[in-house]
Amino acid sequence: MTTHKPNSYFKDIEKIKFEGTSSDNPLAFHHYNPDELVLGKSMKDHLRFAACYWHNMCWDGADVFGQGTFGRPWLQPGEPMQRAMEKADAAFDFFHKLSIPYYCFHDVDVAPEGHSIKEYTENFARMTDVLEAKQEETGLKLLWGTANLFSNPRYAAGGATNPNPEVFSYAATQVMQAMNATKRLGGENYVLWGGREGYETILNTDLRQEREQLGRFMQMVVEHKHKIGFTGTLLIEPKPQEPTKHQYDYDSATVYGFLKQFGIEEEFKMNIEANHATLAGHSFHHEIATAISLGIFGSIDANRGDAQNGWDTDQFPTAVDELSLVMYEILKSGGFQTGGLNFDCKLRRQSSSPADLFHGHIGGMDHMALALKKAAAILQDDFLAEKVAQRYAGWSLPLGQSIMSGKESLASLAKLASTNNLNPQHVSGEQELLENKVNRILFG
Repeated sequence: MTTHKPNSYFKDIEKIKFEGTSSDNPLAFHHYNPDELVLGKSMKDHLRFAACYWHNMCWDGADVFGQGTFGRPWLQPGEPMQRAMEKADAAFDFFHKLSIPYYCFHDVDVAPEGHSIKEYTENFARMTDVLEAKQEETGLKLLWGTANLFSNPRYAAGGATNPNPEVFSYAATQVMQAMNATKRLGGENYVLWGGREGYETILNTDLRQEREQLGRFMQMVVEHKHKIGFTGTLLIEPKPQEPTKHQYDYDSATVYGFLKQFGIEEEFKMNIEANHATLAGHSFHHEIATAISLGIFGSIDANRGDAQNGWDTDQFPTAVDELSLVMYEILKSGGFQTGGLNFDCKLRRQSSSPADLFHGHIGGMDHMALALKKAAAILQDDFLAEKVAQRYAGWSLPLGQSIMSGKESLASLAKLASTNNLNPQHVSGEQELLENKVNRILFG
């Protein structure tokens, strides 16, 4: 491995290290110790942290009401490929100094689109060479790659669900190139997010046609995965709406039904984003537990929304209580396999210092590490699992087994209830007790 060369933008920041809770250094980890063992496994291996290319390197702090505030030099006007090279230098210096093991990207995060599909393909190929060299230089790994099928005006009506099959074909080209690059870079997953795969009004939408198109697109992704020998995991990232009024990948349960409809439920798992879960009216905990129960949990985009804002604010995660329950579900199910915790987070527009990128991620990593330790403490005396087992114990007895094995009918159960004069009584679920016990572990 060659020596990493720092980028001048982050020249005043040293590599972030673990200093413990006694340290008051804001540019140090206080809970995340990569080598600390939790349940016999290092924090680094449990959490598999990743940082994203898009919010960190491609956004300049602009919003619909104002110009950019960050002044990232690689986002200023200039020769596109030269700027892409400068962005890669800054990105990998940031990732390296953050001491994070993985990163994630969209195709057009790293390479200019150009003015034709030929230019796009050539630019992306050149930048894939650059990424490969940067990974070798820093030791960084690719958690997942993906294609941006939502930013360009051609995708205003979606990519795979577009009424124009030529747009569908352009989208297929981008996904093929992004999958090929992900495989070459050793990516452990490939993600599909349907940013505009939905509708704004049913007045001009053929719902059946669009679902059939999207289903066929996903089948083609599976076919290409096997064709190129990609051994990573295909992930779908659910989101209910925004930017469209309604998206076909609304939540984990909806996506599972979609996958079953098109016979590809064994080929995909979920990349669950916390802020998308809350936009769907669920908790982050619910979406994780649902995906695990359906056997489709894969990876996480760790962030949070704002309770007063009804859109995807992509803030860094801070709620250790909820994160602890999320980590409890993940640990209980055996932990991440190919997935990990990607910080799909962006700074607040007023946080314009280069150091703020580190502050946000350090906080997110510390909060997730603390949640990991709290979740492990719950597991050590798993009163939650004990309570669940008690509540459903009857389903392991002869009557429950007979029902679930298909031996009973409505008529046979009615006869049984009448003959035995059944009079079942409610048993307390003890929710408050369980909440108190969880909080004693969380807060002492």
